[in-house]
Amino acid sequence: MWHQWFKSWRGRLIILSLLIVNIPILVSGFVMKQSAEQSLLEEKKSKLAAVGYILDARLGPDGFAGILARHGAVGAPRDAQIRILNRELAGLTDEIARSAPGLGVGFYSRDLDAIVTYGPAEKYGYTVGWPIGKDHPGRFVMATNEFRVEFGTLVRGNIMNAMRPLARDGRVIGYIWVNELTDDIQNQLAAMDRGLVISVAVGLLLSILLILSLTGSMIKDVQTVIQGLRQLRFNLRKPISGVTGEMGEVAATINEMAAALGDARTLSENIMESMADGIIAVDTEGKITAFNRAAEIMTGFSAPEVIGQDYETIFPQDAAFNSRLLETLRTGEPYIGSKIEYPIRHGKLWISVTTSLLRDINGKIIGAVVVFEDLTERKRLEEQVSRADRLATLGELMAGVAHEIRNPLTSIKGFLQYFQSAGSDEERATYLPMLMREVERMNRIIETLLYFARPSQEKAMPTDLAKVLQETMILVQSQAKTHGIVFDTFIEEKLPVVNIDGEQFKQVFLNLLINSMQAMDHEGTIRITARYLKASDEVEVLFADTGPGIPAAIREKVFDPFFTTKQTGTGLGLAVVQRIVAARGGHILIEDNPSGGAVIRLLIPLAYEQGE
Repeated sequence: MWHQWFKSWRGRLIILSLLIVNIPILVSGFVMKQSAEQSLLEEKKSKLAAVGYILDARLGPDGFAGILARHGAVGAPRDAQIRILNRELAGLTDEIARSAPGLGVGFYSRDLDAIVTYGPAEKYGYTVGWPIGKDHPGRFVMATNEFRVEFGTLVRGNIMNAMRPLARDGRVIGYIWVNELTDDIQNQLAAMDRGLVISVAVGLLLSILLILSLTGSMIKDVQTVIQGLRQLRFNLRKPISGVTGEMGEVAATINEMAAALGDARTLSENIMESMADGIIAVDTEGKITAFNRAAEIMTGFSAPEVIGQDYETIFPQDAAFNSRLLETLRTGEPYIGSKIEYPIRHGKLWISVTTSLLRDINGKIIGAVVVFEDLTERKRLEEQVSRADRLATLGELMAGVAHEIRNPLTSIKGFLQYFQSAGSDEERATYLPMLMREVERMNRIIETLLYFARPSQEKAMPTDLAKVLQETMILVQSQAKTHGIVFDTFIEEKLPVVNIDGEQFKQVFLNLLINSMQAMDHEGTIRITARYLKASDEVEVLFADTGPGIPAAIREKVFDPFFTTKQTGTGLGLAVVQRIVAARGGHILIEDNPSGGAVIRLLIPLAYEQGE
């Protein structure tokens, strides 16, 4: 709980405020404490130095020698001199010691190397006559003739000891000490510290109360805004209210942004719902995030039951269906107008799909979208039109058949009538071969016609189109060399396989190559190109020759049965080519070659099932 509070915005704001307010207080308190302690010590030093000065002055200008001279004790034994000096000076040191509780004062004679007096005498008189230790700071004072303050443990215990050298006639005769127990000093410092701590604590408490009071309303406004933002996730039309001041301005700005977003979302949703094309969007994990009304009608699924579900679960892939949407999501490559059969709740649809990636404002991929159009009805109408076209073609076909067969039949009839009434064996030997050729001509016409009307049974299977194309070129290679024709070939590496009957398409390529060579009838070039078109999922094969080309006026007729510009042609070659290509869902187009001649373009779907 405390961990969460420290991580919350309110907790951090309070901690920051406390730090900003209280750190200066604590620093100031620490500085004041140090300054007060230093001032107290300086005061103590000054006090002790002043007492030492008084003792020095009271000793008189002649020092210890003057006292001894007055008592006629110059040259007396050491102990006698010490007693005389103690008797003269003990009253002075006791008087000074009693003036301030805790003080200890005394004289030290350098010549006698002994404590002369130490007041108050009732406590420290027993030390009279003692010498100080060799490392005692008093020896340093006497040696350097300098005033010194030391902290240490001496006779009285832990003390602050101020030592003043006694100099007479340029010579140090001893020193005066005035000391005070450090316990007393520490007690005074502790009393100062307690007062300072109480002052700082009161300041901290007051600052905490003030911060809590000032931040309470601010935190309340922030929490109101946070709650409002959470509600805006589900309802952009519910504004944030109940806040004033700067937070009120923030809330008003958020409300304006939410209203704008709501308008934009409403516009986008209206556009999606009003579109006749189905729209499905998925995130980067393949889960459905958008499903418009047209998609519901076409697929039979409702948006609530598919939103959040895996796209592949709702529309499973198999050998007959490869999702263009998931393919775009995986590879990043879009599809435009790709026609496929699409699985729906109760059956399949024939649709045209266009896919693309979805990106956020920073360009990061966030999913993919597919827009699809239902072509089922259009396909049904196209089949009806195709059926009508086939009936019309059948009429033209019958007229052509009648015309093509009537001529040889007329010749045969004439010869037979002549042979009935006359004719020698020599004439029969001459004309019977002609009759046989006319019969063979009719037979070829009928065979080609039968193949056009009902081609041999297809054996469609995955086929290497590049190999079929190369084998076809080998069949006409010798004829091309004879006529001085060169093949300029470009076949894309790793050309994908197509689902076709290889033998039938070998016939297609053979007819197109022979037509191109016959059109040039002399030296020339046929450029053969094969490549994969990813956008439409087709293989494109081009035959571009340098012949005279095909006039625009007759391009729409060259695939009609019995239409030919050759004297010996039947007019069924290109019709059979178109029949085979169309049976595999492909297209054949005639274009101009920029360098002169004609370009025949074949577009063959990568995967196509019979009956589609």
